[in-house]
Amino acid sequence: MAPVGDKVLVRAEAKWVRVSARKARVVLEHIRGRSVPEARTVLAFTQRAAAREIEKILRSAVANAEANHGLIGDELVVAAAYANEGPTLKRWRPRARGRVNRIFKRTSHITVVLGEDPRANDQPKRRRRAAQAQAEPPTQTAKPKVSTRRKKKEGVAA
Repeated sequence: MAPVGDKVLVRAEAKWVRVSARKARVVLEHIRGRSVPEARTVLAFTQRAAAREIEKILRSAVANAEANHGLIGDELVVAAAYANEGPTLKRWRPRARGRVNRIFKRTSHITVVLGEDPRANDQPKRRRRAAQAQAEPPTQTAKPKVSTRRKKKEGVAA
């Protein structure tokens, strides 16, 4: 998403999720306005099926923020979260005396928008991760460990 003023908004969207929008909205109300770690905790302990799908979308939004904008995922806030209705699959169930009942298998399009925390204005967090990566010297790689089985087989001294 494009920056709004000096804030960057990042979003992730899942379409055709097999959860009704009404049920997804109940869960989305719990995470709207919370920080990412707090929202993850809430979703982990929510027993509704929609929480599993929303947790995947939240993870995707955090990954988008980290990969595309260089933001730190744990310092973001859920700026917006909403569920719109998707197409409904219409199915039929036979009933007694030649009748039929309609079954609506509803879908939804769920969107999660993350933004920088407006309360934390100590320093600009955008692209801080990239700056930290440039400042740190590359570390020496450790020698590959030789397995015990290979040591015995090749007669390598321990």
